[in-house]
Amino acid sequence: MVIPTKKLQNGFEMPVFGLGTWQMGGRHEHDLNNNDDADIAAVRQALDAGITHIDTAESYAQGYAEVLVGKAIKPYDRSKIFLASKAHQENLSYERIIHSAKESLKRLQTDYLDLYYAHRFNPDIPLKETMRGMDSLVEEGLIRHIAVSNFTVEQCKEAQSYTKHKIVANQLHLNLQYREAERKGLVEYCQQNDIFFVAWRPLQKGMLLEEKSGVLFEMMQKYKKTAAQIAINWLISQKNMVTLSKMGSKEHLKENLGALGWEMEKEDIARLDKEFPNQQDISDAVPLI
Repeated sequence: MVIPTKKLQNGFEMPVFGLGTWQMGGRHEHDLNNNDDADIAAVRQALDAGITHIDTAESYAQGYAEVLVGKAIKPYDRSKIFLASKAHQENLSYERIIHSAKESLKRLQTDYLDLYYAHRFNPDIPLKETMRGMDSLVEEGLIRHIAVSNFTVEQCKEAQSYTKHKIVANQLHLNLQYREAERKGLVEYCQQNDIFFVAWRPLQKGMLLEEKSGVLFEMMQKYKKTAAQIAINWLISQKNMVTLSKMGSKEHLKENLGALGWEMEKEDIARLDKEFPNQQDISDAVPLI
């Protein structure tokens, strides 16, 4: 299928749904017992199904997730893939972010990234230095667009003040249950400032799928869709919002793709927004990744 895209006023465009690679190759460290073939197959089955946006990071499995993505995409037309990666928060100085980007490109076996994120704000490294490095990467042609991840509104504003290039995305935790980004004004800020909000963990590691009553179940019955499809559609129905999910099996991939190509009524989107039970901020026990 053809994945729909959204476009900002400045012309930047990205797919509404992509493939996340967190836990491919391991978690924070490379798992030597990882099933590499399965992870490579998961990336390729996503590409074959029409997904073009692949999201990874140098911190995922100590860079090994990027290695696996690089192997997976090698037979495909690179120009048709939207590839994003992230610099670790310890590597946001001018020299280190440039080094990180170049190392990511080597692992991914490509000569440019479509989108490059500062993975998380680091109070010990001046943002001015980080964004100067981002500008250099754009000017060298190593990255095409600048982004941030897990940044607050004030951090976004400060970062943008230091770069002549548009920050086009902020990747944040948001789903029907975890709503901190809404409550802290990040959704509204992105919508008002021509920035994509890239929602990670849209299904809260499957926890949302356990909800079998209330407004979510009502929507499942009305639209004849699964809980996962309603939850993803709720996200991408919102202005400037896209999302991504890790999908290891063909069944999981097929189900999530069923969230695309149809629309809920505005009244139903609003009901989910207000009535979904047990809404909360992110627990301190949940690490930002």
